[in-house]
Amino acid sequence: MELIYNATLVNEGVSGHGYLAISDGVIAEVGLGNPSAELMQHATTRVNARGDLVMPGVIDDHVHFREPGLTQKADIASESRAAVAGGVTSFMDMPNVVPPTTTIDTLEDKFERAARHSVANYSFYIGATATNIDLLRNMDYSRVCGVKVFLGSSTGGMLLDDDDALRRLFGTVPALIAAHCEDEGIISANRERYQAEHGPYIPATAHQFVRSREACVKSSRRAVELARETGARLHVLHLTTADELDLFDSDKPLTEKRITAEACVGHLWFCDDDYSRLGNRIRVNPAVKTRADRDALRQAVAHGIIDVVATDHAPHLLSDKCENNIKVASGMPLAQFSLVTMLELARRGVFTIEQVVQAMCHAPATLFGIDRRGFLRKGYHADVVQVRLDDDGYIITDESVMSKCAWTPLAGAVMHSRVMRTWVNGHRAFDQGAITDSTLGQPLTFNR
Repeated sequence: MELIYNATLVNEGVSGHGYLAISDGVIAEVGLGNPSAELMQHATTRVNARGDLVMPGVIDDHVHFREPGLTQKADIASESRAAVAGGVTSFMDMPNVVPPTTTIDTLEDKFERAARHSVANYSFYIGATATNIDLLRNMDYSRVCGVKVFLGSSTGGMLLDDDDALRRLFGTVPALIAAHCEDEGIISANRERYQAEHGPYIPATAHQFVRSREACVKSSRRAVELARETGARLHVLHLTTADELDLFDSDKPLTEKRITAEACVGHLWFCDDDYSRLGNRIRVNPAVKTRADRDALRQAVAHGIIDVVATDHAPHLLSDKCENNIKVASGMPLAQFSLVTMLELARRGVFTIEQVVQAMCHAPATLFGIDRRGFLRKGYHADVVQVRLDDDGYIITDESVMSKCAWTPLAGAVMHSRVMRTWVNGHRAFDQGAITDSTLGQPLTFNR
């Protein structure tokens, strides 16, 4: 048994001095105060946390680990290691790979790859197309996190915007539908206008106007209206505008919501002021928008209008991000630094630490119905993170990146917290800078 004591436990809205014991991969005991003498005596390994934060592992419901087919950018092995280094113990990976994850065979292939290589726990979305809706209606979703639908085109060319197909999808599929919402007609018209003015080379600052707020608002409204009409379980991904927030409820407990929303760390940290400094490093779909939008998103997370915070971790080689043309790759690698970035915002008074844990740990577990994860509770899988608050601060650099792409848009940012240790199913996957890959993660299971 491993005992973590002298910790600041952050769990279920409360922070306090406490301890946590791990045995056979699960939490054997957890409590406030000091552990009993008997518990100390029976512990074979003891960790004196010296006041560090100890919280549930982060559950990232939105990543792109690029395997199969795009492994020059990233793969399950490299990105799961970056994830646990950042306190992420479970991830849900998107289907826009090569070939796209739209069949049982391609889905099973990803599960088999993860079983061989992932140091974090895992699940995978299956992608919706106009031709696989009958398959989606009859699938077993006990280990598949949901169905991903692209209402606007993005990396991978999986656009589905046919009204009849969408109504069939929303009206008949019994799973959570995770939607990328941007209106393709608006984007196409904007793109044509900018290309007419600038040719194929457009400034990075124009991305937010090509993939405009109007495109986001129209598409999100359409998805929410369709979900309300059909009763679908809809999860709208990566909100970017203040205008979209009116579509979502804050007066219901999460367990009663049929329509939920996600914000991503990049949209909570960056705004349009950063384009002049970072250019295409912060080019992402949907685009980073104004400071007012960013601040509204932050407030929506704090007040429960936005339910979860994820990363949309989307690595590209830096060479794919360099040229100012219409085909520049969109996406940012963020999983390794997502937790410390949110804790930095908490340090600045944007959130409380308890709100960070709610949005990144508790809420994803509740929203997806994940079995025995996301909380520090006796009998739950021991997915645990120890974080040290560092008053002196440190600077994030590209050299510190564990993702295969070897860069981060956060380079140069000063953070004041560090992930010290990450336990995945009771095993130390990350320990003071070192990855331990002798024990791999497990597939997530869902209570539905």
